[in-house]
Amino acid sequence: MENIILRQDLKEISNLVAPKSKVLDLGCGNGSLLAKLRSEKDVIGSGIELAQERIIKCTEKGVPVVQENLDDGLCQFKDNSFDYVILSKTLQSVQRPDHLLKDMVRVGKKAILSIINMGFYRLRLQLLFTGRMPESKTLPYHWYNTPNTHLGTIKDFQLLCSSLDIKIIREIPLNENSNSLTKFFPNLFATTSVFKVTKN
Repeated sequence: MENIILRQDLKEISNLVAPKSKVLDLGCGNGSLLAKLRSEKDVIGSGIELAQERIIKCTEKGVPVVQENLDDGLCQFKDNSFDYVILSKTLQSVQRPDHLLKDMVRVGKKAILSIINMGFYRLRLQLLFTGRMPESKTLPYHWYNTPNTHLGTIKDFQLLCSSLDIKIIREIPLNENSNSLTKFFPNLFATTSVFKVTKN
């Protein structure tokens, strides 16, 4: 199999998945994460993806994938069907993030997510000094063509989990130059954060 290089958040997600576990990857993209998990950790994994061109990439990697819209929910899956349900940098683009998050912890014994942090200080400064919606490597869109409809911060996600009675088991704040500031003040200095959560 080709050598697969993962984004920073996907590497952290991969580290949180136990070998030989059963995994569902929502919005699995081109299947890189699942392909790596299947190859290196012997997981039983499948994905859900909407875009046809990404589904083709998944099948080329030998990754089982189903074409579904995450806005329709996960009602086709029974409770605790998977050890892990994964969602990377996608929560902000679904119609009801709260509904999907509840479905994730119902279907999976644990859920692992990465989220974009709108509280990152550079994004705050862009809005403050330019008066325009921020753009960055993490948010490479203009306000009018972005698929991201529910942008929030790390604190927003923590509050959402609390309101849904979801327990945060692990939180890994990330930045290209991760340091002690990222660790101790994640809402201000992390561009992205990975969360491992479960039902309370």
